[in-house]
Amino acid sequence: MVSDIRLFKPCVGEDELAAVRSVFDRGWIGLGGEVQTFEREFAEYLGSANAIGLNSGSAALQLALEAFRFPPGKKVLVNNLTFVSSATCILINHLVPTLVDCDTETLAFDLDDAERKIDKDTVAMIVVHYGGHPAPMDRVTQLARRRGLKVIEDCAHCVGGAYQGRKLGTWGDIGCFSFEEKKGMTTGDGGMMVAADADLIEPMRANRWVGIDKDTWRRRDSYTQAGLDDVRHWHYEVSVLGYKYNMNDLAASIGRVQLRKLDWFNSRRAAIIRRYLERMPDVASIKPLLPYREGEGAYWLFGIRSSDRDALIRHLKSRRIATGVHYMPLSCHPLFSSFDNKLPVSNKIWKTLLTLPLHVDLTNDEIDRVIDSINEVCRTNV
Repeated sequence: MVSDIRLFKPCVGEDELAAVRSVFDRGWIGLGGEVQTFEREFAEYLGSANAIGLNSGSAALQLALEAFRFPPGKKVLVNNLTFVSSATCILINHLVPTLVDCDTETLAFDLDDAERKIDKDTVAMIVVHYGGHPAPMDRVTQLARRRGLKVIEDCAHCVGGAYQGRKLGTWGDIGCFSFEEKKGMTTGDGGMMVAADADLIEPMRANRWVGIDKDTWRRRDSYTQAGLDDVRHWHYEVSVLGYKYNMNDLAASIGRVQLRKLDWFNSRRAAIIRRYLERMPDVASIKPLLPYREGEGAYWLFGIRSSDRDALIRHLKSRRIATGVHYMPLSCHPLFSSFDNKLPVSNKIWKTLLTLPLHVDLTNDEIDRVIDSINEVCRTNV
């Protein structure tokens, strides 16, 4: 019987199980020392000074914007072709999204369109490294400096990737990462925010922990080891409106193991993409989704552009091959439709986009089966 070929799949095994068991053995599974260690190791890996572990990439984006304390009603530029979390964080912070069209080749933030849409109320830009392909961060930061804008990098797709030798997530003021189960590395669900400026993001430690000024892990020793006259070891205060966005030690223990494997994960995905490209049919109706330049970024998804996408989806489904579309533009969602402001490229091009299976456990036989199935459609249409 022909087996299903999954679109995405996390690569976890005995190493991750052993890490989780060690957390069970210690008897502390919430926000604790494992999170602190993961934060330090992740920051060191990126070459960043500060990192805060969270329960999702969406939480990272929300707190990243909150860190700047922009006045309500100010505007934030964001890719139109992205997952909704890249923009819902703007609305949650009582700010206004300015949707930016995509570059026709890279599907990234079109900097010319972005500059045209900057006005006196624009305060920041959220730049998505779409699919793991790096946005041109040298040009992004130049534009930001020239127009006085803050830069948040949405690195949900590109963990471990670099641009011009510098890790993505460290170019802007704040970098935000997702460790959701399908991403480049996983903690099950989870996220991280990083920044060089401690004064900028350190206040967000309280915001991720319902506004409490010191978490339970930091108070743990005082419960039993402080002087007997100290009966206020339990005391904490809340001075800011916070959220329950913290990472826990179970997730962090998985993340620490995954981080050690991350470079191999990225190299394996690069090899799979290479095989796809070498065997891709040479027809006008199909082209690669992205430029896929080895040595740049860290590609999380592989896909193609097809002039007859829906027929191809149906055929691949008949061969038990999973596919996806990443993404329907923000402007197509009712929540963001009122912000549609001259987005001709993304509103048209997304109808040709098709995501194909990509995960580190994908076999050469499975890759070839995907390509053979695509070729069947191409031969039929000749």
